[in-house]
Amino acid sequence: MSSEIRDINLAESGERKIEWVKRNCDLLRTLEAEFEKTKPFKGIKIALSVHLEAKTAYLCKTLAAGGAEMYVTGSNPLSTQDDVAAALVKAGLEVHAWHGTTPEEYDNHIRAVLKPGPNIIIDDGGDLVHMMHTELTDLIPGVIGGCEETTTGILRLEAMNRAGELKFPMVKVNNAECKHFFDNRYGTGQSVWDGINRTTNLIVAGKIVVVAGYGWCGKGTAMRAKGLGARVVVTEVNPVKAIEAVMDGFDVMPMHEAAKIGDFFITVTGCNKVIDEEDFAVMKDGAIMCNAGHFDCEIDMARLREIATESREMRNNIMGYKLPTGQWVFVLAEGRLVNLAAGDGHPAEIMDMSFAIQALSAKYLVEHAGELNEKLIDVPVEVDREVATRKLDFLGKKIDVLTEEQKKYLNA
Repeated sequence: MSSEIRDINLAESGERKIEWVKRNCDLLRTLEAEFEKTKPFKGIKIALSVHLEAKTAYLCKTLAAGGAEMYVTGSNPLSTQDDVAAALVKAGLEVHAWHGTTPEEYDNHIRAVLKPGPNIIIDDGGDLVHMMHTELTDLIPGVIGGCEETTTGILRLEAMNRAGELKFPMVKVNNAECKHFFDNRYGTGQSVWDGINRTTNLIVAGKIVVVAGYGWCGKGTAMRAKGLGARVVVTEVNPVKAIEAVMDGFDVMPMHEAAKIGDFFITVTGCNKVIDEEDFAVMKDGAIMCNAGHFDCEIDMARLREIATESREMRNNIMGYKLPTGQWVFVLAEGRLVNLAAGDGHPAEIMDMSFAIQALSAKYLVEHAGELNEKLIDVPVEVDREVATRKLDFLGKKIDVLTEEQKKYLNA
């Protein structure tokens, strides 16, 4: 099957983006050089569905350097960058993706990268795994295992595993320390505000920012909002996380109360209808909403569209909705991931760690094919530590090493 992309003539622009990422991804660059020599993925087919921008493209090229036969698509209809997709096709990879896919086109692209019969699956949100288990079950025997990038995807995997439905091992990449500590906190924190700021061109200082969810992504988003001069309100359903938010210096209240005072609203929960019709009704005129969770259901967009008496695009990636109560509220990037649909995603240096974890986890699966009994697997500690050690070295930092005496003391 040949690639399905928007325009191969966009490749030069995509190549420049990938080259910039490569310059700033020390870990992937060293892995690419190692993989070119050792070919750990020789004879292996990899199906990958991750937000298709330059960092993801460089991960794909790194895996291909290791001998992998790559089948690539995006994990969100609005995050694919057409020039990056073209650059991958020009480099010899098979790609099925373009920006702005319809739901039907999106499913067709997921299906297209699975039909060759992958041995390894690299997923972001669980759509590859879901289709493999519901529609392409005949291909399951050929799958060694896979890796999941996100909290949302892991939640879906855990539900499948509890029901006894998960048929092959999946590595929980998101749960690695070098992933969620840095990617979810610092990466999300910076990239969310990059997307908001470049899209709205409005000041944050002095505004009230409501962050729904205080997991690692919510912590990063709230921290960066505070740094920009905002007053931050956190909404939560977990009392422990709510206390943590209070002790971090943020106000905490239910969403329906926060809805009355917020200027910016950012959902980071992985749940649905976090902001609903009752909340819309009490919002200020001009309130701005966006989502940094995985799917576009955290803000109840379907209901918002139904009740709006008028809607129009106010600016690129900003849709305005006039409510029956008279006020206008605004949604960025159609309620999809604001940092990718309205920005370039996480910084390259952050994704360097996350994608190094992905690459080494995929290598681990190949090396242990047929040996893994558990269906949900933590990233091996040695992989996490290897990535952290290499990253520290690139940062020019050294740390202490336990003496033999100290090791004996700790293990006594």
